[in-house]
Amino acid sequence: MNPKKYFSLLLLLIGFYSNGQSRKWTLEECVRYALDHNISIRQSELDTQTAAIDKKDAFGSFLPTVSASASHSWNIGLNQDITTGLLQNQTTQFTSAGATVGIDIYKGLQNVYTLRRTNLSIVAAKYQLRKMQEDISLNVANAFLQVLFNKESLKVQNEQLAIDKQQLNRTQELVNAGNLPKGDLLDVKATIASDNQKIITAENALLISKLSLAQLLQLDSFDNFDVDDSNEIEMEQTLLSQTPTSIYDKAKQERVELKIAQTNLEIAEKNVAIARAAYQPTLRGFYNFNSRVAYSDRIVGAEPNLANPTSIVGYVEGTNQNVLKPNFSSIIGRPDAFFNQFSDNKGQSFGIQLSVPVFNGFSVRNNVERNKVSLEKSKIALEQQELDLERNVYTAFTDAKGALKSYESAIEALDSRSQSYDYAKDKFEVGLMNAFELSQSQTLLANAQSEVIRTKYDYIFKTKILEFYFGIPILKN
Repeated sequence: MNPKKYFSLLLLLIGFYSNGQSRKWTLEECVRYALDHNISIRQSELDTQTAAIDKKDAFGSFLPTVSASASHSWNIGLNQDITTGLLQNQTTQFTSAGATVGIDIYKGLQNVYTLRRTNLSIVAAKYQLRKMQEDISLNVANAFLQVLFNKESLKVQNEQLAIDKQQLNRTQELVNAGNLPKGDLLDVKATIASDNQKIITAENALLISKLSLAQLLQLDSFDNFDVDDSNEIEMEQTLLSQTPTSIYDKAKQERVELKIAQTNLEIAEKNVAIARAAYQPTLRGFYNFNSRVAYSDRIVGAEPNLANPTSIVGYVEGTNQNVLKPNFSSIIGRPDAFFNQFSDNKGQSFGIQLSVPVFNGFSVRNNVERNKVSLEKSKIALEQQELDLERNVYTAFTDAKGALKSYESAIEALDSRSQSYDYAKDKFEVGLMNAFELSQSQTLLANAQSEVIRTKYDYIFKTKILEFYFGIPILKN
């Protein structure tokens, strides 16, 4: 290959590689990827498919059952020869075939109740899948916001380091001019060393948060994984204008936890109905067909016995004259054709079968009682879910309002700390404050900035939880 072409191709590949590595994931991309690749969600999807298969089984119970059988046997040993009537050792072969058709005419409506239960099971499986998707989405959003929080925290630390470096240069000038003692210069250098330590801590926290998000997404490779922090996440406040009661009423309509509990209650009711149906008699119709084919030689006719044409069978009374009868010999032929025998030997039977349960060791009654207990458990579970949902909604609403107040207070504190730091700088410039006191003021400012960032993302996440209860998904379709 021409060296110039080789070099151009290498640059092109490097460009593609760089573009691939520079990709940054948005919140929506992270959530969608997690929903498509999470193992728990894939297992829940398989549970939904299993529920659909169970429905096919329930529908199949309404259909007739058809079975067919066939056999071929060899009988070896002492058997009666059909041509001579004598017992002798021989081998005979037989082929038999049959078919049976059966259908449930009445089975205490168990088939109907079972089909309805499988329909409910499909609904419950879909609700369970949806709940898992929402839980995964919320976890991904929390991890994503944690990465953004750590990014902004690192940005604040880098800005503080840049300010301290500028302050170091300014302090060096003042020390050289004899306006400040050398101890102030050492204090600023110590502050810069502390800033570098904070940056390392912030970088480690950012790296760990990225790894946590990447592992939550179950990425195969996350060496260069990063998130997009260019778009500001909207800080929702409209929900806080609602009342907790209105949010709870909305949550009762939207949250899948209640829908799952309600569906499980309906499934338990169907289980009781199925168990009670076992008390009733069952009526089943049937039809049987069978036929048989033999492979032995057979008698196909008779002919006069020329060697012994007649035999004496008696005497005439008075004259003692012999009474003769003609003797015949059997004509032995090959077995009849297969399908001729199959048609001639066929047999059919049909009818109905009634089965009435009389005594079964209390198994039916115990099964009914067991399902009644499960029904009561389902009722209690539904009540508990309603109480949990109400408590969670009120807690989420209170947390969101508290987080908003904390965020607003943090902003006010930051504004005050910024003014205080500007005043401290002015005092330091004229020698009314030493470097240590200035560093303390700057540390308070950095803490205020970090608190604003923390309360900001804490508020965003708590509003996301409140949105979930209000039925607002993370992914807007």
